[in-house]
Amino acid sequence: ATTAPRIPSTRLALHHFDSSYSLHLGELWPSVRAALLCEQKYGALLNNFSDLDHVTRELELLNATDFVSKALQKAQQSQQEAAAREAVRGSQEGCVQGSTAIQAETMTQTETSPLFRAAISPKIKCYTFPRGDITRFYPARPDTLGLLGYYLMDAASVLPVLALDVQQDDLVLDLCAAPGGKTLALLQTGLCVRHLAANDESISRTKRLNQILHNYVPKEVRETVSVTSYDGRDWEDMEGGTFHKVLVDVPCTTDRHSAMEEDNNIFHKRRTKERQMLPMLQLQLLMAGILATKPGGEVVYSTCSLSPLQNECVVERAVEIAETQFNISVHIEDLSHFRMLFQDTFSFFSGCRLGELVLPHLTANFGPMYFCKLCRM
Repeated sequence: ATTAPRIPSTRLALHHFDSSYSLHLGELWPSVRAALLCEQKYGALLNNFSDLDHVTRELELLNATDFVSKALQKAQQSQQEAAAREAVRGSQEGCVQGSTAIQAETMTQTETSPLFRAAISPKIKCYTFPRGDITRFYPARPDTLGLLGYYLMDAASVLPVLALDVQQDDLVLDLCAAPGGKTLALLQTGLCVRHLAANDESISRTKRLNQILHNYVPKEVRETVSVTSYDGRDWEDMEGGTFHKVLVDVPCTTDRHSAMEEDNNIFHKRRTKERQMLPMLQLQLLMAGILATKPGGEVVYSTCSLSPLQNECVVERAVEIAETQFNISVHIEDLSHFRMLFQDTFSFFSGCRLGELVLPHLTANFGPMYFCKLCRM
């Protein structure tokens, strides 16, 4: 008897995506699908430990710009313009007292606006090419100290790190850290000086993480990073209620990889059970992240999937379990200001119920990247 030819994993992935994401994304799905099947766009995460002036000049000569500082400058400019318009309106009303009151009210409105309240670390710099520009970055070269000047990654992967908003002397846990791009971004803040724990269950992946740290970070800073290979689901048993900030970037269907690459594809027939169990694993990891956080601490959950079952549904279930089983109240933060700040660089999905979702788009082919911020009360 002849055996049926094996269906490629990429085709199985696309079939699954077509049936589920066409419902979730509606008329947006055809364009998102096309972008998933095209070459991914990268950003260059600037390494603050390297020869910054030289690297910055090189990147700017390529017509690349730092999307973080560009967004912050735009936000500041729009706030100043809004304040100026209100000041003019107040002066036209002719009453000095009234004008003063209006200006005071304007400043209050400005200060409480989402853009003003956005706490974004200006030390994290990630250079990208303009929308529609498909120029590739060349590989980074070592400086005189042997450190590489930038790290190439999906620029949308920087957003969960920005959302975590690390502060001076925070104890930080990166629960699923490998291959290391987000860990490196956390170190760029210069604020993880007390302790950064970078964990990943896979020993081979933590070897890659250690190599990245060696290539980008000086020895004295590397010594503040604790790299471990524990099962992240057990973290609460080891260091529960310890950290100010926790990043939980979970294993997922890695939609772009699944649609394009046969190697290590989670849609392979042999990995069906593993794929079906992903939402449970993600939930367990997020719960471990919440339990590892101090009261008042914050968790950012992220995936590189478009799936609401791996995104919003996991967050909702974790909040429910934290309340019912652990008597922990968890507040989901509003991240809509990220959509406003970074809409010039990324395409966001407006229909995301919780958190934010970056959609791949042919003119801005980053993502997918889902991220949601939770605060342990």
